[in-house]
Order: sequence, then C-alpha cells, then structure tokens
Amino acid sequence: MDSTRSPLGHTPFKDLKSRIKGKPQGKSEDKQQAPGEPTRQPEAHDPEADREFFRQAMEGTRPMGGSNREEGKGKPVPAGPLPKSGGEEALEGMKALIASGRGFVVADTPEYIEGTGYQVSPRMAERLHRGEFSIQAHIDLHGLGAEEARIAFEDFLRESVISNRRSLLVIHGRGLSSQGEPILKAKVTEWLTRGPWRKWVIAYSSARLCDGGAGATCILLRTRPVTKRQKKDPSRERT
Repeated sequence: MDSTRSPLGHTPFKDLKSRIKGKPQGKSEDKQQAPGEPTRQPEAHDPEADREFFRQAMEGTRPMGGSNREEGKGKPVPAGPLPKSGGEEALEGMKALIASGRGFVVADTPEYIEGTGYQVSPRMAERLHRGEFSIQAHIDLHGLGAEEARIAFEDFLRESVISNRRSLLVIHGRGLSSQGEPILKAKVTEWLTRGPWRKWVIAYSSARLCDGGAGATCILLRTRPVTKRQKKDPSRERT
C-alpha cells in the first residue's frame, strides 16, 4: 500500500520529495517584496550592493553645511571661564561704578570744565586734570552765598600768591540743589576768566574724581600776572 496515500484517495505530498531534491540546500524561496518596503540588504558581502543599499537608505536626506560640519573639529577646548558677553561686562561695570566710582571719567561728562590763560596750550589744562601738579592748598566754599564766596575766594588766591602756592583746589559743589546751573561753580569760572585774577591763571579744570570731580576746580597760577606789555610782546611772557 502506498504510504503517501490518504484514506480518501487524496495525496497532497506526493511530489514533495522530488521538489525538495530539485532545489539547492540551505536556501529558501524568495518572498515577494511588498510595495513601499525598504530594500533588504543582501546576505552575501558585496561592496557594490552595500553602496546601493546605503544610497537607498539615505535617499531624501541632505548633508549639513560645510562650515557647521567642520566647526570645532580638532580644536582644543579653552581652559578657564568662558568669555563674558557685552551685556555681562556692562552690568559689572555699572555695579563697580555705583559701589566705588571705578570707571567714571569726569572729563567725559557735561559737568567737566577747563580753560587756559593767555598764550597757554590747552594741554596744560589736561595735565592739571590728570593730577600732574600736587595740590598745595584748598578752600571749601560750601554753604556760602555768592558774595561771601567771592570774598573768601579772593582772599584764598591772594594768600596763595604771597605764599608762592601755585597749584590750588577750590571746592564749590556740583550745585545739585540749585535751580538751573550750579551757582558757585559758575561763579568760580567767571572769577577765573573775567575778574582781575584771570591775569594770574595758567589753567583750570575740573578735579579728578578722588579730589572732588565736577564739584571742585583745580587752578594753576603764574608767579606774576600777565601785563599788557607781555601781550604785545609774547616773547617777554614768563609763567
């Protein structure tokens, strides 16, 4: 009796043995690839097939820009704290200015004043403001009225000339409580440029921050006043 035959006379596995013998061992029948399914990588190692598989896998992608792709490659990371931004530096500068006045430049403010006498270079006022001449005497006019301040100012300059003190400091305040311009500060400038003491002035300028800043004026005096004869003949002028 044929063992492959069923009781009903149907033999579904009759040709199975011959089919198996006609196929190579170890390989299964290829399945049909569904539409849209990614291409499968071949089992055998084939460089060309690998490249084709990579191209298909990367299809639709774009490379990064060259400048961003190579940025930082091979560069050492700097040690220490990162550099501060402009905003951080400005904030620290403001804190230092409020706490100690560091970074404040009197000459860069609208309150700064300076001037020079007859035939004197403007650089002399700059030198005076920088503190190149040691202050030999000072007077404080705070709390005085305009007329009282004028008398005290003239007495102070007169005594300084007699004592041969040439580098002076007059403290008048910034006039923050005054309506309009600072009264005493404006008066000191007027006395130095229009009064009889203008002939004695080599230069004047707002003081350094440590000496009072815009609330004080430095003055540099001559050893003798300029005369009309010296104005006619500048070569005869002596400071």
